[in-house]
Amino acid sequence: GSQPAAGDVTIVAAPENTTVVAGESAVLECMAAANPTPFVSWIRQDGKPVSTDVIVLGRTNLLIPSSQPHHSGVYVCRANKPQTRQFVTAAAELRVLALPSISQAPETISRTRASTARFVCRAEGEPAPAVHWLKNGQPLLSNGRVKVQSSGSLVINQIGLEDAGYYQCVAENSLGTACATAKLAVIVREGLPSAPKRVSAVSLSSTTVLVSWERPEHNSEQIIGFSLHYQRAVGTDNVEYQFAVNNDTTELQVKDLEPNTNYVFYVVAYSQLGASRTSSSIIVQTLEDVPSAAPQLSLSSMTPGDIRVTWLPPPPELSHGKITKYKIDYCTLKEADQVTSIEVGGNETQITLYSLHPNKVYKVRIAASTSVGYGAPSEWTQHRTPDRDNQTHVPFAPTELKVRAKMESLLITWQPPANHAQISGYKLYYREVGTEESSDESPLDGAEDESWDVGPIKLKKKVKQYELTRLAPGKLYEVKLVAFNKHEDGYAAVWKGKTEKAPVTAVDPPVQKGPPLPPVQVYAESNSSTSIWLRWKKPDFTTVKIVNYTVRFSPWGLKNASLVTYYTSSDEDILISGLKPYTRYEFAVQSNGVGIDGPFGSVVERFTLPDRPSTPPSDLRLQPLNPYAVQVHWCPPAEPNGIIVEYLILYNANNTQPDDMWTLLTREGNIFSTEVHGLESDTRYYFKMGAKTVVGSGPYSNVKDVHTLREKLSDVLDIHSVTGIIVGVCLGLLCILFCMCASFRSSKHR
Repeated sequence: GSQPAAGDVTIVAAPENTTVVAGESAVLECMAAANPTPFVSWIRQDGKPVSTDVIVLGRTNLLIPSSQPHHSGVYVCRANKPQTRQFVTAAAELRVLALPSISQAPETISRTRASTARFVCRAEGEPAPAVHWLKNGQPLLSNGRVKVQSSGSLVINQIGLEDAGYYQCVAENSLGTACATAKLAVIVREGLPSAPKRVSAVSLSSTTVLVSWERPEHNSEQIIGFSLHYQRAVGTDNVEYQFAVNNDTTELQVKDLEPNTNYVFYVVAYSQLGASRTSSSIIVQTLEDVPSAAPQLSLSSMTPGDIRVTWLPPPPELSHGKITKYKIDYCTLKEADQVTSIEVGGNETQITLYSLHPNKVYKVRIAASTSVGYGAPSEWTQHRTPDRDNQTHVPFAPTELKVRAKMESLLITWQPPANHAQISGYKLYYREVGTEESSDESPLDGAEDESWDVGPIKLKKKVKQYELTRLAPGKLYEVKLVAFNKHEDGYAAVWKGKTEKAPVTAVDPPVQKGPPLPPVQVYAESNSSTSIWLRWKKPDFTTVKIVNYTVRFSPWGLKNASLVTYYTSSDEDILISGLKPYTRYEFAVQSNGVGIDGPFGSVVERFTLPDRPSTPPSDLRLQPLNPYAVQVHWCPPAEPNGIIVEYLILYNANNTQPDDMWTLLTREGNIFSTEVHGLESDTRYYFKMGAKTVVGSGPYSNVKDVHTLREKLSDVLDIHSVTGIIVGVCLGLLCILFCMCASFRSSKHR
């Protein structure tokens, strides 16, 4: 810049960036010159006020006697020329290094088995401390169940008894460490189911495994469902997936697995009380599949009549098994229907194609095979063989061109051409190729430079590697490398392939693919004769957001689908009304995620409360026994709405009288016939009946009538009367006989 004019304010000693350890003193110097003497002030660049414990030395310098982390920041020195608006500034950063300190320590917690524990640990310090965890003094590694999050928090899913212990959060930077400890206690309730037995897994295909198990030995009848867990068997930071499984299922097909990969599976049983121990684990390998990607080709020529083809084997996640062989197809660009194929072994990474025509454009592709078969071939890659008549000055193509594809870059390595003594350097070109572009278009004919997105990138002759950056993930690119000399460019080595795809998963790991588990502690409570409250709690664990619940209910024991009703509730309870009185209903609840429904939980049963009978006793029948008695038969009401405690029998010879003028008889609720005595003979009587629960009486039946029998002589002289007459006649005869005997004896004595 320009020199200040005489008398302008200038800073002659500017503050310098300073780093101190917390507790040490720090001085920021600032000396300014002007006439008259300038006024110097200090501010913080972030707008915060300068701490009150900061001292100004000698009117210009800044002293911080005991530096602390809050003193860190950029300080700006401003020098003003008095009585003018002239000023200049200078800035410097103060960095205060500090030992780590735990600002939020983890807390001791108790959790039930199979639930989730979260320990929060936040640390401060400068430099920012790295946080890691120990369990009982031993380093804790992330795996499917145990995750150390980027924030430093520790999350343990599917807690088992083995997870109980002391967890230490350790914060560490270059100055030292800080530590905080918390305890995890694992609660096991009585009456839990034991672990599922005999877990087995069979690979059905390259992506599907059938997992089966047997129900637990103890408390099996209380199970409401199972959860199946699996993750890759190899690696330290694998994601554990879980499926919720209905309680009447003991097998599940796990799909969407990676081919030729080892997975470990285990099963947990759930009752209303909680989770069982985990079952024993089993490892199974999925079957091989064809490779999902072809190797990426590089082409170069050593002579006008050959093409050297080199490639890198596909990585394990793309090979889907052991590569057993490769197939290379090639033809001239103008004779695309005359393709020659060559197979080489799975250990090969290069082959030279001989007996080719000079100065011709060839296209080449490659496919890899496992024991299952060949995968899709690579894109066609074009290459022009050298011209036989013009080899003296033309550099050959660079050799061993290899490209390591990353997500946003391509790392290119090569070796010099055979006649490298003649070369001055290299030119590198690349372009993005749409997969829909015709492979017959030849960028190698005509003004080829114009068809490249980027290039030439000129490189010195000693350079043997270069990285192309700022590329798009998962895109097809073509790379061309030529050596050049003072006369002309040499023949090209070309490569075509894709950058790595961006990971599908976000910052958070993939979550459970399976449906959510059903709610726990489902409880039904009778509310009235026509309604029942149903209440439940969210499942103990779920990695799927539950948006609502579906309640299924029907009269108990009935399998008629038309009687099954479904309700949806976003709350953890629902009042189900419109039910029949004193009827046993069965209920089940399922959890619903976004676009995925879980299984229904175990069935709970409940009666509605009783009510008055809504129908009278049925099938009332009357039968006269004699002139004075009638036999009454009946059946229970069709809708008793409770336990019948009493039957009411009303009868009268005059059916026009009100009910309270009729004669009332009552019988216990378990009796269905009775005799009514004391009636008049040859009389029409009218009967009607009602039934009664503890709540009250229901309606009376329609009136039925019966005619008592007419009296007969046998009805007048009944057996008792006849017996009395016979006895009286006999006694009279005995008296007459006795008198006659007495008279006869008295006449004899005279």
